[in-house]
Amino acid sequence: MSKLRVNAFTLSLDGYGAGLDQDLQNPLGVGGESLHKWFVDTRTFRKMVLGKDGGTADVNDGFAARSFENVGAWILGRNMFGPIRGEWPDDNWKGWWGDNPPYHVPVFVLTHHERAPITMEGGTTFYFVTDGIHSALEQAKAAAGGKDVRIGGGVATIRQYLQESLIDEMHLAISPVLLGKGEHLFAGLDMLKLGYQCSEQVATALATHVVIKRG
Repeated sequence: MSKLRVNAFTLSLDGYGAGLDQDLQNPLGVGGESLHKWFVDTRTFRKMVLGKDGGTADVNDGFAARSFENVGAWILGRNMFGPIRGEWPDDNWKGWWGDNPPYHVPVFVLTHHERAPITMEGGTTFYFVTDGIHSALEQAKAAAGGKDVRIGGGVATIRQYLQESLIDEMHLAISPVLLGKGEHLFAGLDMLKLGYQCSEQVATALATHVVIKRG
């Protein structure tokens, strides 16, 4: 059965999934890129995101590789697609990743502003969903063809799906970095009441990996 998953989503020690003040120079907000040292040196990141060889083949890479397995569609928040806010000024912005994004499946972007789908190289098509998280999930599951749907973030998008207990499984990598401020993932959420529990934990020098599942 198709699952709704979060994978390889990194948090700071103080619970922030992104810094403040996202812009072209700081796609993950100020200080946000410091969270992802565990991921960017892995063999999986270099192959799947950069299209290059090399990289580490260790525990961190194992979790990175799992994040790409059996994914038939993605859901992204508007901020994960780009730094533009409000109405789309034109059709020039097509994501952070160039002509061949690392998704290679349909991607459903949550937004309040309509935009025509964008077909990219490598099998990625961005669809822009204006009628909420449930509609995005329904469309993504239909497009996934029985495979899982992965939520790429950001924090606000994950929180919306958590509040509805819709996420089946969530892999978080807790980085040994303090951000001090930013977007907090769990603030105000009672994860036990929502039905979640930790099912796996593995520590490395660069991250503590935890898997949280809905019971």
